[in-house]
Amino acid sequence: MVAVAGGRAGSQRRRPRLTLGTRFAYREAVTVGIHLSPLAEIPATTLYRILWLRVSVFVVEQEAAYPELDGRDIETGALIAWAEEDGDVLGTLRLLDESTRWRIGRVVTSAAARGRGVGADLMRLAIDHAIAQDASRPFVLDAQEHLADWYGRFGFVVTGRSYVEDRIPHVPMTRRADAAV
Repeated sequence: MVAVAGGRAGSQRRRPRLTLGTRFAYREAVTVGIHLSPLAEIPATTLYRILWLRVSVFVVEQEAAYPELDGRDIETGALIAWAEEDGDVLGTLRLLDESTRWRIGRVVTSAAARGRGVGADLMRLAIDHAIAQDASRPFVLDAQEHLADWYGRFGFVVTGRSYVEDRIPHVPMTRRADAAV
C-alpha cells in the first residue's frame, strides 16, 4: 500500500493519513475515495467519468480543442489517480513511467471540488507512489504558467522558457529526485 501524508504546510488543520484505495474525510465531513490504478483496472463507469472531467475542463472550459485521448494512458506503467465522492469524480491526474524519469500530467479538479485540497492529495499520492517504486528518478511536468507556484509546493521548479500550447501559457517544470517537500 502507498500512504500519503496529509495536511498542508503551515496549516493548523491536518488531514488524516491517506492510504491507496481507502476513503478519507475532508473538513466538510464529506467522504472522498482516492485511487491509483492502471487504466485497464478502472471500472468502465469511473473511467468514463475521469475522461469526461478531463474533456470538460481541458477542452470545453479552457477552450483548447486538442486530442485529449493521446494514447499515453495505455502505455506500460501508466497510472491514473482519481478522487471520487458518491460516484462523482472530483479530480484526476496521470503518472507516466518514462524509464529515466516520472511524468505527471492531466492534473484536473472539477469546478465543484476546487479549493478542497483534492488536487494536492492526488499529487502527493502520485509522488509518493513513484518514489516508492524508484526514488532515484526526477519528475517532470508541463504546467499551465499560472499554476507554477502551486506545483512548487510539491518541489517542482521551472526549468525552461514559457511557451504557448492551445493559447494557454505553459512552463516546463522538474522535481529533483532528492527534493524535499
